[in-house]
Amino acid sequence: MSAERVPVHVSVLPGETLALLDPKVGETWVDCTVGGGGHTRMLAERVGPTGRVIGLDQDPTMLALARQRVEGLPVELVHANFDQLSEVLTIRGIDRVDGVFADLGFSSDQMSEKARGLSFRDDGPLDMRLDPTTGATAADLVNTMSEAGLADVFWEFGEERHSRKVAQRIVKRRSEKPFATTADFASVVRSCVPRSGNIDPATRVFQALRIAVNDELGALDRLLATLPRALKPGGRAGIISFHSLEDRRVKQAFRAAGLWQPVTKKPVEAGDEETARNPRARSAKLRVATRQI
Repeated sequence: MSAERVPVHVSVLPGETLALLDPKVGETWVDCTVGGGGHTRMLAERVGPTGRVIGLDQDPTMLALARQRVEGLPVELVHANFDQLSEVLTIRGIDRVDGVFADLGFSSDQMSEKARGLSFRDDGPLDMRLDPTTGATAADLVNTMSEAGLADVFWEFGEERHSRKVAQRIVKRRSEKPFATTADFASVVRSCVPRSGNIDPATRVFQALRIAVNDELGALDRLLATLPRALKPGGRAGIISFHSLEDRRVKQAFRAAGLWQPVTKKPVEAGDEETARNPRARSAKLRVATRQI
């Protein structure tokens, strides 16, 4: 991917996010998931030249794309996962910040890159790593994990009702030929998961495998544990999630008595106008809370 490529990703819930987070001139914010840089730019424009936005992303190619959107603004881009928030602030001599934001979804730029292996709609390497510079690939997991381990992953992270059948089929097939591509893997999954409406039978298994490869829920738990220590009293935190496994964790964390005052009693969702323009926004849920004094 070239650094000159223009980001195609459209940020979800932009107006609602800005209104609820209410960043002010001169404040210091962290965007934990830069992606294409849309939310990062909005935050930077609000805090102005006397403020500061630190943007994190574990994907170096997303940072290269985002750099175009935030050029000339008070933004520092950092190659780091959001569970490294505490270390990023410590290295920069920052005790606490005014606000932290995270959009847990995937950039359209990432999904459309076949080499990522994030989508079952296009054939590509069975990789799924958000940071392609480190860690085991999806192929590594499906070709080495035990049948019970795979079944647990598909059930716990994908809530796939046919998890055991899928795991059994995978283990049998890999003994004949290891999995290497998304199309090959998806076809095996589809062969033992019945179709339900318009949802592709491979959807839940792909989600589960991606979550496992990137330790997404573990990283979210670590971020949520770090947030209270990273924010000033009265500081704001906003998180956009895209499935119930994430949203449940955020909801529970923001209900912690003595730590948080919820700003949103229920998650904020996109309206009809936005979902018509950006279908990806349909499953987005924004929760915001204030760090109690």
